[in-house]
Amino acid sequence: MRLSCHTTTGPQVVNSIQDYRNIRSAWAREDRAVGFVPTMGALHEGHITLVREAKSRCDRVVVSIFVNPAQFAPTEDLDKYPRTMESDLALLDKEGVDVVFYPPVKEMYPSGITLDVQQQVGTFVEVKGKSHQMEGSVRPHFFRGVATVVSKLFNIVQPTRAFFGQKDGQQCSVIRSMVRDLFFPLELVIVPTVREADGLAMSSRNRYLSAEERAAAPVLFKALSAGEKYLRVRGPSTTAKEIIDVATETVKLEPRVQLEYFSLANPYTLEELQGPIGDDGAIFSGAVKVGKTRIIDNILLQTNVKTWATRD
Repeated sequence: MRLSCHTTTGPQVVNSIQDYRNIRSAWAREDRAVGFVPTMGALHEGHITLVREAKSRCDRVVVSIFVNPAQFAPTEDLDKYPRTMESDLALLDKEGVDVVFYPPVKEMYPSGITLDVQQQVGTFVEVKGKSHQMEGSVRPHFFRGVATVVSKLFNIVQPTRAFFGQKDGQQCSVIRSMVRDLFFPLELVIVPTVREADGLAMSSRNRYLSAEERAAAPVLFKALSAGEKYLRVRGPSTTAKEIIDVATETVKLEPRVQLEYFSLANPYTLEELQGPIGDDGAIFSGAVKVGKTRIIDNILLQTNVKTWATRD
């Protein structure tokens, strides 16, 4: 593993903000468009799809690898979160990434960081109205941590475009509002979810699954798809409750999976829908536990990624 600012082969791995800013200043003088893919490492084909999209649209590509403590609760899996830096760098080398920003925690949180929100000191970012529902109803600390670290990374990396995956749909919506409200001078690009052959959305946490659990995990996507099919067959008078009921019954067919929630929400405001889906369409999302592993996923109903990604 190469650290600091070595430049022999492969991506340049940078640990400090100042070292990265020196690089970014040189790119600015050359008028280079910079694409940015923020990650927590443990990279898979979903991340690589984002990298390739960034490569196709930008002159330089930066990938951050930082397991962000602020988005974990004291009871969650921060210490167990997979860290695979050597294989991550090999993947990014193959893709021709220019810089990997790999900061220590003390660089990103100069005031220190604890997992207990009540004990935290320093500056944090909250996006009100989009952080309490869906994933926020189960993990109320989560989007505060996400918004905080992404705002820090945007200020450090200064990207022209930043690339995120649709799989984390609520996160995309939260960040889109943050970009608008805090006037970040960048374009947000949302890329469709990358799936395994059986429909399971690619995720770093999938590696936690045993063989038996892995066989059960695709039921979440099957349930979302069953709700979508029901809507197509029944037509525009179909209510949110009917769609969610169909998805719920599908999950119940898999005894190895525990349902946490389904949500059918306006794709822009994230307000829960009660009756039929309106002209905006909907984001249909859910979460299940397979053993000790949480699986999240979403699909868009009666809208598409391009429309959803470019409107707030």
